[in-house]
Amino acid sequence: MVNEFDEIRPYAAGEVKQAVESLLADRQFSRMLKGFVPWMPRWMSGGLIRLAFVGVNTPLQFQLRFIKPVLKHILRKCSTSHTFSYSGIEPGPERYTFISNHRDIVLDSAILDLMLHEHRFPTTCEIAIGDNLLIYPWIKTLVKLNKAFTVKRGLSPRELLESSQTMSRYMHYAINEKHENIWIAQREGRAKDSSDHTQESLLKMFAMAGEGSIVERLKDLHLVPLSISYEYVPCDYLKAQEFQQKRDNPAFKKTKQDDLDNMKTGIFGQKGRIHYEARPCINIWLDELSHLPKTEVFAEVARRIDCEIHSGYRLFPGNYIALDLLNGTSAHADKYNEEEKKTFETYLQSRIDLVKIEHKDEAFLRERILTMYANPVINKLLAQKDTHK
Repeated sequence: MVNEFDEIRPYAAGEVKQAVESLLADRQFSRMLKGFVPWMPRWMSGGLIRLAFVGVNTPLQFQLRFIKPVLKHILRKCSTSHTFSYSGIEPGPERYTFISNHRDIVLDSAILDLMLHEHRFPTTCEIAIGDNLLIYPWIKTLVKLNKAFTVKRGLSPRELLESSQTMSRYMHYAINEKHENIWIAQREGRAKDSSDHTQESLLKMFAMAGEGSIVERLKDLHLVPLSISYEYVPCDYLKAQEFQQKRDNPAFKKTKQDDLDNMKTGIFGQKGRIHYEARPCINIWLDELSHLPKTEVFAEVARRIDCEIHSGYRLFPGNYIALDLLNGTSAHADKYNEEEKKTFETYLQSRIDLVKIEHKDEAFLRERILTMYANPVINKLLAQKDTHK
């Protein structure tokens, strides 16, 4: 492994055994496992867990032995279905950088890994994760075993430039020399209103490494826009709550416990139907942008990636109901029936009821949650208009 990446890279094969031992010896990790016992396969919570890691020597083996059964158990308990569609990519020697909208801190990339494995792609993804989430040593160990590389947060401008250059070099290295896929969110953090847009700064980071023009450097990463659709977003009420907290106190910041609560709710909350859609690799159209000035390339790439992600959304009755309730119309009534509308309205009130803060503003919370579910419809309709121009 190249030394310059030691601070951010996942564990290498020769480091896995020691990392597993340190994880199993961590008391806080053990308490976390016991707390999750009702959700996990029995062998994961007993003395057999150590035996389960015999012969696990690589991060991919760790994912398949540990993460896969836990994730399948979670999906059985917390979703009604999970589906994956893809066009323009295939299970073969090519490796891809999946750039996606962001719905859940933990599960977005984990579910993609499971989908790739189930559809016979030769390997899973290395995962970009902010180091602000690595709030305990066992979390850092666990994510590095799960093929995560870390994105440094809270840096000075100079440190940010150096960090971005290192991460860019690492991503090109991971794709072209390690022959790994990559998953990365299209923006820093989740879009709390579910209006998903790609940060140009992220694309600029991609192009810091590699050779040739900006277009050639982007092509080197084989970027694939990925749409993630949840019928129900488990953290919807927590996001709405945070919106009010920040409205009432602009200086409000979440605590470590808030982050853990978000992670746990995101993992174990009900999601209904889940759909992942990988759009064609953007290399098929990147050359069309070669004539543009540098400053315009990133803006156009971001716009087109957004269009691909928005076009790939799978919309559910609740999305259309939310938009109609938000606008006070029945413009999309052909997409749902009265029973589905009543079910969604009951769900909406149940989420508002979960918010436990002083001076709770139910009208504001309702509008925020409705907006979260309506925005995917709005963005998909705009993307379809853009595609047909």
